[in-house]
Amino acid sequence: MKQPPVPSPRFSSRRHPLFAAAATALTVGCGLLTFLPLTLQSSRAEDNASATAAATKPRPLDPANLDPNAKPTENFYQFADGGWMARNSIPSDRARWGAFEEIEDRNYTILHAILEECAAHPGAAGGIRQKVGDYFAAGMDEARANAEGAKPLAAEFAAIEKLTDRSALPGAVARLHLLAMDVLFDADSGQDEKNSQQNIALLVQAGLGLPDRDYYTKDDEKSQALRQQYVEHMTKMFALLGDDATKAAAEANVVMKLETGLASASKTRVECRDPSANYHKMKLADLENLALGFDWAAYFKAIGVADPGDIDVKQPEFFTKVGQLASSTSVDDWKAYLRWHLLHATAPDLSQNFVDENFQFYGATLTGAKEIRPRWKRILRELDPSFGGGGLGDAIGQLFVEKTFTPEAKKRALTLVEDLRSVLSERIAQLDWMGAETKAAAQKKLAGFVVKIGYPDQWRDYSKLEIKRQSHVLNVMAANAAEVRRRFDRIGKPVDRKEWNMTTPTVNAYYNKSNNEIVFPAGILQPPFFDENADDAVNYGAIGSVIGHEMTHGFDDQGRQYDLEGNLKNWWTAEDEKRFKERGEKIVAQFNGYQPLPDAHINGALTEGENIADLGGVKIAYEALQKALARQGAGAAEKKIDGFTPAQRFFLSWAQVWRNNIRPEALRLRLNTDPHAPGEYRVNGPLSNLPEFQAAFNVPAGSPMVRPPAERVLIW
Repeated sequence: MKQPPVPSPRFSSRRHPLFAAAATALTVGCGLLTFLPLTLQSSRAEDNASATAAATKPRPLDPANLDPNAKPTENFYQFADGGWMARNSIPSDRARWGAFEEIEDRNYTILHAILEECAAHPGAAGGIRQKVGDYFAAGMDEARANAEGAKPLAAEFAAIEKLTDRSALPGAVARLHLLAMDVLFDADSGQDEKNSQQNIALLVQAGLGLPDRDYYTKDDEKSQALRQQYVEHMTKMFALLGDDATKAAAEANVVMKLETGLASASKTRVECRDPSANYHKMKLADLENLALGFDWAAYFKAIGVADPGDIDVKQPEFFTKVGQLASSTSVDDWKAYLRWHLLHATAPDLSQNFVDENFQFYGATLTGAKEIRPRWKRILRELDPSFGGGGLGDAIGQLFVEKTFTPEAKKRALTLVEDLRSVLSERIAQLDWMGAETKAAAQKKLAGFVVKIGYPDQWRDYSKLEIKRQSHVLNVMAANAAEVRRRFDRIGKPVDRKEWNMTTPTVNAYYNKSNNEIVFPAGILQPPFFDENADDAVNYGAIGSVIGHEMTHGFDDQGRQYDLEGNLKNWWTAEDEKRFKERGEKIVAQFNGYQPLPDAHINGALTEGENIADLGGVKIAYEALQKALARQGAGAAEKKIDGFTPAQRFFLSWAQVWRNNIRPEALRLRLNTDPHAPGEYRVNGPLSNLPEFQAAFNVPAGSPMVRPPAERVLIW
């Protein structure tokens, strides 16, 4: 669905407001899990209307969403979702509007009421209600933010200005890393890919202000124009800090040159999908020899990790480049780069002039959004960042669960999980392309899946985090710093497998390769994904397919490389691995053939894992539905609701969770960076491979919704 696609979910400092909230994925490249606060907004009247609509849960499967003029045999996505798409324009504060965003708005209505209550009645000092309430109240103090401008950052800018030579660069980078800011590279802790019980230090390529390295390296007209717009944006931001026009322009060009150097040494997102090629465990002395020119011992000491022990340097060539740049770039140029990334990271939390200019580039230019989101939604997104770190996600999550998630809902969700696990086990046993040895290992891995539903057993402890009614940006940095410290303190210690990598209100789900776990927060366990009062066909088609999707991630092109303990280890015979790759190549070719924009195709290699998971998820969930219907007795499989059989309602339910309208700018951005295909192709792509779908809607051979037998893909 929703992966974490590339590395397993981890915290990162990146704060690019590139996507509308709760997208179909956690979007990462080679880097660590991306932290994406939102900076989009609507008008007050539009926002109130949105809140009113969000308070009412929709029908689990609404016939009004269908397009009666479309044929399921020609374009099933249009047939299932065309009515909804025609009725739902994209709000001006959004780059995309779909089922995910509808659920998020309903969640936000609930969360907003919680925040208002905590701000008015914070309770005992040091409690989660006080911290949540004061964070929100400080964030809503727009007058204070406008009066202060960038003044709350004075100490950080002064520290950068004091740099006198390049030897001080590691300490300066460390200082910003401790505030969760994306400077030069990403550093974190995480599970050792080959010893999943142990946390080690991680170093990952990063340090860019544009969404991806390709934005710096491509020479097409659109890429060149966007780079120029980025330079112009930086120039304007430096000017808002008080730099004169000449200095601001010079600084922007310096940053662009440095980031281009980093991008040129960065791996592509497709290259980052190979876990073995992105695993290089070494000691500090090895790192110092690899990346000469940067004092790594000084850096680790500055972040409070004097002896990092084992370090997984994900992209060695990138860090060699870091060393070269560190030793060859003037200290004044580094000061410009550091000033930019400090400003870039905090701009959404400063005065309105910074907020507006930040939105113009990262919102309007990159995603096509027309207006910035209301302040309360922006503050809420920072307070509950959904995944990855910072904020007070577990604090607000506790309060959210009290109002939204019943024991009965959790019980039914767990039943769905076990139904799908049983079906996947049967399918593995029946595969004609996999040998007995590999099947036995696959069965052990499947049986070892850890299932997390709704919310964690143990909430995160925020007792050491001080939040008060001060400048909002200071609370943001304090919360980020607390999370960074928590994560750095894990280096060299055993992994806590009870930890969650998404917050409870998040409209998403994930499979974590290193824990061999599937996780479904309470935020997604509601219509149209899950409704405890809906018929089985609807629930198996929506959340059932999502569960199957996450299970299949354990056996996609990346997940299959990890064993039942979450270790990067090849448990396949050579012949079975060859057969799997042949099937993977077919799904890559299928999605390479889709062209959502006149000049842009889907990247089949980038989206391979998600497409495998979609195909497997729907296939497994459909078979699980047949078992559920059989338990209900004779006639259950033929009983119609709204004129549709259970089989038809299953496929309609799958299609309707992917309904969305999206702006061309946002679609282009996603095609460049997102490991998921656009919604239309997540529906039509898998279904065109399934005889079960063909039978349910009597789709004749040769129709657009039926792939020729020789091109049909079936893996799990």
